[in-house]
Amino acid sequence: MRSNHRGPQWLVDHWHKRSPWLLLLAPLSLLYRAAVALRRWLYRAGLLKTHRLPVPVIVAGNLTVGGTGKTPLVAWLADNLVQAGYRPGLVARGYGGRATHWPQQVRQDSDPVMVGDEAVLLAGKTACPMAVGPDRVAAARSLLEHSDCNLILSDDGLQHYALHRDIEIAVIDGVRRFGNGLCLPAGPLREPVKRMARVDLVVVNGLGDRGEYPMTMRLTDALALLDSGVRRDLCSFRGQTVHAVAGIGNPGRFFAMLRQAGLRVEEHAFPDHHLYTSGELAFGDGRPVIMTEKDAVKCRNLAVDDCWYAPVTIDMPREFTDRMAALLADAG
Repeated sequence: MRSNHRGPQWLVDHWHKRSPWLLLLAPLSLLYRAAVALRRWLYRAGLLKTHRLPVPVIVAGNLTVGGTGKTPLVAWLADNLVQAGYRPGLVARGYGGRATHWPQQVRQDSDPVMVGDEAVLLAGKTACPMAVGPDRVAAARSLLEHSDCNLILSDDGLQHYALHRDIEIAVIDGVRRFGNGLCLPAGPLREPVKRMARVDLVVVNGLGDRGEYPMTMRLTDALALLDSGVRRDLCSFRGQTVHAVAGIGNPGRFFAMLRQAGLRVEEHAFPDHHLYTSGELAFGDGRPVIMTEKDAVKCRNLAVDDCWYAPVTIDMPREFTDRMAALLADAG
């Protein structure tokens, strides 16, 4: 059984299936692409201002719409930077947040309704100072004012050219790649594929091509939604059917990872950043519910029994770490 809460997922599916009817939207894609090119030129010509901060700035983002695994990479980057002796501060858009004043400082106990679910997730996973807002320059400056961070790490924002960046990292899905290769709305691209030639590092969720760094994602033990101190090995769910809940950019990846762990999965896909009600998690059959960590930050106050979340961790090759260190040394 699949949930009917699919939102725009049907369009994402058609982008990656290369459905021919999308060519009807090609004129709109050409207009979008022209607007992107014009905006880029305005920044290059100095007609729109790019703001340089007194600390290095790293931007990790997507060229496509939809989940690529960028947020787990940002969490990994923050931890890696701390181990290297930096004091990173995180900035993000705060997508889905309903705050009326920006920027907002984010902590592990911040309300995801106000600041966005991904921001609360990152603040909890990294314990780094974090600020969110539509204006990433203002968010970064607020971090420099209120914390001792000496490096800014931006979750997404490849297209936010107002913030000067020293290092750009593009994250792509190793299976979906660039879909049909078209810009919005006929395809998933926020910018043309040639933009990839200008980034410093390309990370592929899965197997990559030459010059790309592979990222391996894996699920850790399941944690109880109502008490994260209670841990359960995913293998202990084998032999029973679980309700798998995912409101992320690519829910199919989460479902596949659960199946790879040996679980029998009944899928419930919700729109990205979905705000849940307790009724949406009450399936009435006594089976356990397993959700993503991103969904868990919005569901802890719903008091749903036998509900678990499975955090994701990633592995990166040593060559990526070495290249990051070299780029930061140059940016120093």
